[in-house]
Amino acid sequence: MNVGVISLGCAKNQVDTERMLSLLSRFGYAFTPDPAEAEVLIVNTCGFIDPAKEESINTILEMAQYKEQGRCRALVATGCLTERYRRELTEELPEIDILLGVREYEKLPGLLAQKLGLPLPAGPCALTDRLLTTPPYRAFLRTGDGCNNRCTYCAIPLIRGNLRSEPVEELIDEAKRLADRGVSELTVIAQDTSGYGVDRYGKSMLIPLLQELNGIEALHWVRVLYTYPDTVNEALLDTLAQGEKLIPYLDIPLQHIDDDILKRMHRRGSGAYIRRLLDYLYKNYPDFTLRTTMMVGFPGETEEQFQSLLTFLRDYPFDRVGAFAFSPEEGTAAATMPDQVPDEVKQARLAALMAQQKPISLKRNQRWVGRETELLIEELTKTHAIGRTPREAPDVDGRVMIPRRSYHAIGEYEPIKLTQAGEYDMKGESI
Repeated sequence: MNVGVISLGCAKNQVDTERMLSLLSRFGYAFTPDPAEAEVLIVNTCGFIDPAKEESINTILEMAQYKEQGRCRALVATGCLTERYRRELTEELPEIDILLGVREYEKLPGLLAQKLGLPLPAGPCALTDRLLTTPPYRAFLRTGDGCNNRCTYCAIPLIRGNLRSEPVEELIDEAKRLADRGVSELTVIAQDTSGYGVDRYGKSMLIPLLQELNGIEALHWVRVLYTYPDTVNEALLDTLAQGEKLIPYLDIPLQHIDDDILKRMHRRGSGAYIRRLLDYLYKNYPDFTLRTTMMVGFPGETEEQFQSLLTFLRDYPFDRVGAFAFSPEEGTAAATMPDQVPDEVKQARLAALMAQQKPISLKRNQRWVGRETELLIEELTKTHAIGRTPREAPDVDGRVMIPRRSYHAIGEYEPIKLTQAGEYDMKGESI
């Protein structure tokens, strides 16, 4: 029985997809990248913001066509959108044969068996392993699900619930299994990675987890994404800077720097704290790669507050800045706040922020020209090898290109010298 899977949204959702695939493989299902050849089609949806919801619905409708034009006998919808809008999807999309929320994946083998007229599964349907959808040399390690932060613009806690951290020992076992299968780059993720363990252990356990991961011999790079401002401290920065396998890369989505806006967003960590943290980092670890995300046009944001954000980004330069305009999400407090910013103002501010950031990113990249580093090779063309250095996170940052040599291979680490910088991508040469 062939299964086709489309996984939408973030890397955290991708981990769910990988666990679902592993579960189905244990019951004899095979997988195909061609939806026309699939007898089961699964769409693991995203429901974070309106464009993601639209993409999810459009993908479900697109896959539904294969029930007539292909071999599809069962269309399955899972994930964040189905968790939040179960009733609406059931009523409005009769094309869906099986609909599951974010904690119901273990029901899938049994429901498929009933739908397809197959024998019911014998044995436990537990999500104990993963079938990687990433290249074989890299994987994500999700430390938990849900979130205890209640940002007024974010629907994730409405979908995923409160933070539920995995036990440290289980995460280490999972990391070892991944390393034994050839994974050399591990990216630690969660909705709030720096808050890992607070629910289970009463305190953050990210540093002990990283120290354990640093000791796994087969791993080469360990990177952390999605940290939260008030739980990032000097000890965490020291740990990232001093671990042999840990990447000195700080991904800290700040959203804003103005204290009044942060308060309205219900974001912990003041502007003063953020500046002190960055001052410590610039002084002690100037080679850290810094990534953040900013939101413009939050309800009540004045032109003065937006200009203070631009000033901050000039005074405290980041290597990578992602930005987006505030989008009112159903069920969140911010959606009904007064003083909503007009769309044209939000888009103008977004364009101004990104225009300012381009030369900053270029200057930050230019600091590395002439320096030596490692390149993880991910693509080979006739003339070039393309990949990432420790400064580029998978899927979200730029790439580095070097002239191809006969000995280059995908998934290997090549010593290189950087020779040219752009705003996002760089060029180099083998040493």
